[in-house]
Amino acid sequence: MSKRTQTKDVFDKLDELDATVEPETTPAPPPETDSCAPQDETATSGEEGGPEDGETVDGQAPGRLRRRGPAALVVVVVVGALGLSAFLGWRLKQVDDTAAAGRAALEAARNYAVILTTLDVKNIDMNYQQALDGATGEFKDQYSQGSAQLRQVLIDNNAGGKGMVIDAAIKSTTKDKVEVLLFVDQSVTNAVNPSPRIDRNRVQMTMELVDDRWLASKVEIL
Repeated sequence: MSKRTQTKDVFDKLDELDATVEPETTPAPPPETDSCAPQDETATSGEEGGPEDGETVDGQAPGRLRRRGPAALVVVVVVGALGLSAFLGWRLKQVDDTAAAGRAALEAARNYAVILTTLDVKNIDMNYQQALDGATGEFKDQYSQGSAQLRQVLIDNNAGGKGMVIDAAIKSTTKDKVEVLLFVDQSVTNAVNPSPRIDRNRVQMTMELVDDRWLASKVEIL
């Protein structure tokens, strides 16, 4: 074998050895990420699409809405209470006014019953004038028409009377009209019977408010 052939064989063996040895591999570097690249849609959708924490869709906090609800309810309750108080106050005033009217009319009726049943021949004209002054309407017309005839009868018989109210009560009442029931005793004397005789009468009297005065518009003997 020639020297050249031996050299070639040596290089061929070296090539074979290089082929059997696995070359060392260098790990590839990780892919670079672009910080400017858009984030995943699913990751950003919760931040951009929905309302921020503590806000509703219209931008108002849930706590504010919860506070506004009770506040509105308080306003409604207060307004309702004020309205009810005003109505009750008005109603109470109406009741008080009616009660006051009843008391005033009752007192006027008691006094007028005494005027009607008290007659003195010596002061007959004054008695009639007082009776007319306390009357109104239908009763005033009736009393005025019959007073002249009654006056003469009392003078001729030297008659007189004195009245006293035993009891009285309100039958019905409004602010300007009151019906009163009265129990009236009348002591009667005349020329034939000089000793007093007691007549007991039950009288229903209707009192009406005229120019701030309680006047009798109707008188009935029951």
